[in-house]
Amino acid sequence: MNWQVKYALANLSKETRSTGEHVEGDVIRIMTHDRPDVLAAITDAETVDLETAKQYGENTKGLDFLCGYRKECVWEGEAIRHLEDSRIGWGSFGTLGSAVLDGNANTASHKIYKFSDRLLRQYGRIARVDREFDRVHRVTLRSGAEFRIGMIAAYEPTADEVRSLWERFGAVDIAWNINPNGTPLPEARAAGRELGCEVMKWDELKVRLSKA
Repeated sequence: MNWQVKYALANLSKETRSTGEHVEGDVIRIMTHDRPDVLAAITDAETVDLETAKQYGENTKGLDFLCGYRKECVWEGEAIRHLEDSRIGWGSFGTLGSAVLDGNANTASHKIYKFSDRLLRQYGRIARVDREFDRVHRVTLRSGAEFRIGMIAAYEPTADEVRSLWERFGAVDIAWNINPNGTPLPEARAAGRELGCEVMKWDELKVRLSKA
C-alpha cells in the first residue's frame, strides 16, 4: 500500500461519518451513511497531466474521483477536461472529503479554485475561458482582448508567491488573489510590476476587464 493511500485511510478513520477500505493499488472505497459509496484513486503525482488522468480512468472501472494527495499537486487543463468529460471528480483530499459528504464526488472539482473558476465563466464581459492549469486561465473578452490570469490562494500573497507563480506557470498578465479575506502585500504588487503583471483582488479584476 503506497504512502498516500495509508495517509488517506488514516485521515478517513478520524471521520465520524465515513470509513474507507483499500481496494487495490492507489484505489480506495469510501462508505458514508446515507451517501453513495465513492471509489477514489489517491495519486502522489506532483503534476496530473492528461496521460495520468487517462490511466487512472482506464485502469479503474467505475472511478468516481481522482485525488491529488500532495499539497503542491498541479492539475493540467487537458487532464481536468478529460476527467470532467468522463464524470470523474478531481482535486485535493479536502475536496474529496467534502464531495463524499455532499454526495457529488463524480462532479466535484478542486475546492480551492472552484468558485474563482465559476466567477470567470459567469462574468458577462468574458466570451471564452481556456483553463490551462487548475490555477491559470486564459480569458478572451467580447472586445477581443485576451488576458492570462494566474490565481494565488494565499491570505496575503508575498513577492515570492508572485514570482513562484510566474516561474512555475510562465508569464501572466494578472496575478489574482482569490482568497476572499486576504489582501496582497505591497511587496507582492511591486514584484508583479517588476515582472510585468498586475496583482489584484476580484473587484479590481472586474474593473480591469471592463476597461479592456
